[in-house]
Amino acid sequence: MNVDLFTLLVGLGALVAGFLGSLTGLGGGVVIVPLLTLGFGVDIRYAIGASLVSVIATSSAAAAAYVRDGYSNLRIGMFLEVATTLGAVGGALVASHMPVSAVAIVFGAVLLWSAYLSLRHAGEASANDKPDPLATRLKMDSSYPAPGGPVTYHVTHVPLGWGIMVIAGGLSGLLGIGSGALKVLAMDQVMRLPFKVSTTTSNFMIGVTAAASAGLYLKRGYIDPALAAPVILGVVVGAMLGTRTLVGASPSALRKIFVVVLVALGCQMIYHGISGGFARG
Repeated sequence: MNVDLFTLLVGLGALVAGFLGSLTGLGGGVVIVPLLTLGFGVDIRYAIGASLVSVIATSSAAAAAYVRDGYSNLRIGMFLEVATTLGAVGGALVASHMPVSAVAIVFGAVLLWSAYLSLRHAGEASANDKPDPLATRLKMDSSYPAPGGPVTYHVTHVPLGWGIMVIAGGLSGLLGIGSGALKVLAMDQVMRLPFKVSTTTSNFMIGVTAAASAGLYLKRGYIDPALAAPVILGVVVGAMLGTRTLVGASPSALRKIFVVVLVALGCQMIYHGISGGFARG
């Protein structure tokens, strides 16, 4: 495969990854790493480096629109970013000492568990949910725009959500992904945010999480500009398309897409973790 064809195919794959990442709040990195390592034979260390940069690009492209339109909850995002950043730095530091195949198997299991929890979801959050005292003190309760007018919601179980974010950040540093699956599930299932608020706030957060660990990969020389450039271009365009699609999408449709992507990626991660497809070179 020549360089031009390789660049084109990587860019197209990144576009799809950026679209899914923006639409579901997963972050494009969860697709980029398997795409580059399994589809194009890229060393996983360089794939993680390019993925982290792409996650930053996805977040930057999508988050601005969601914040402007009033979907993202900035107070929650900034509060939880403390947890994810701590986890991301820790995950990046231990990445070179922990077998990636083992991490891939664990992460795949987490994705499948997350999909199961999403299917068991009882319904959308509402203003009738009992607010968390900590959320009230930090003024996290808010509303988001809807066709019938602003929809008010309350935030619950803030400490538990914060703890899950530490784990999400650690996985981001280890595998070069935004860990949007855990972020969305923590906000959706534990903190009881409406699904659109969960996905958009996740998009806002994943860029900061990725930036915390990307610096360490850059220092080690694992970010190749020739590889990262088409990935960034693709995910930015895909993320912009995703933001336009999400505004008119129904929460139930988004949840179905979320579950399908989680199951597909979870099975893939477990399979290639067992077979050694993610082994470091």
